[in-house]
Amino acid sequence: MAETITYEYRNNLYVNLTNRCDNDCVFCIRKDPARGRVCTDDLWLEREPSRGEILADLLVRDFTEYRELVFCGYGEPMYRADDIFWLIDKLHRAVAELPPVRVNTNGHASLLLGRDVTPGLDARVDTVCISLDASDAEKYAALARPQDGEKTWDAMLDFAKKAKAYSAVVMTVVDKDLPPEEIEACRALAESLGATLRVRPYGTDKEE
Repeated sequence: MAETITYEYRNNLYVNLTNRCDNDCVFCIRKDPARGRVCTDDLWLEREPSRGEILADLLVRDFTEYRELVFCGYGEPMYRADDIFWLIDKLHRAVAELPPVRVNTNGHASLLLGRDVTPGLDARVDTVCISLDASDAEKYAALARPQDGEKTWDAMLDFAKKAKAYSAVVMTVVDKDLPPEEIEACRALAESLGATLRVRPYGTDKEE
């Protein structure tokens, strides 16, 4: 089955950049291939496409058909933050009217890449959607199981605070086994960072 670089889902166009991820979330769709397949092709990549290959794939699309352009895929897209920024710049030059751009991320990019990447969002990314998942570091580590442990919690919150200067920030939780008081604690935390909270239903095959 062919690999997928870009794919359509619910009136959005998604970009599948990488399968790399530093989390091992207990609710991840990668643990259930039947839920992880949202189109006729497979989102598992044998190799990461080059930025040129991604651009070529994007430029054959009619962007007037899409509500949003979403950098997401089957891994953590901000491993390739510089490629995302390059692609958006190229698209702004080549496409008459680009739809709003969203990045779905775990918020670890600055930690993973060793520098503050949030200034690169400016005038490029309209919305950053960050997986919050829990209301404190201990719960987060238990759910997301990040490779760098609990320190990723502070890194994620710092990323959210800094991203707010450049983009709208939405933080999400998955409603699997989350009591109402935990959801409300997450909402209060998100709002304290200047973000909004969205509760994602568990059991759907892909985030909208």
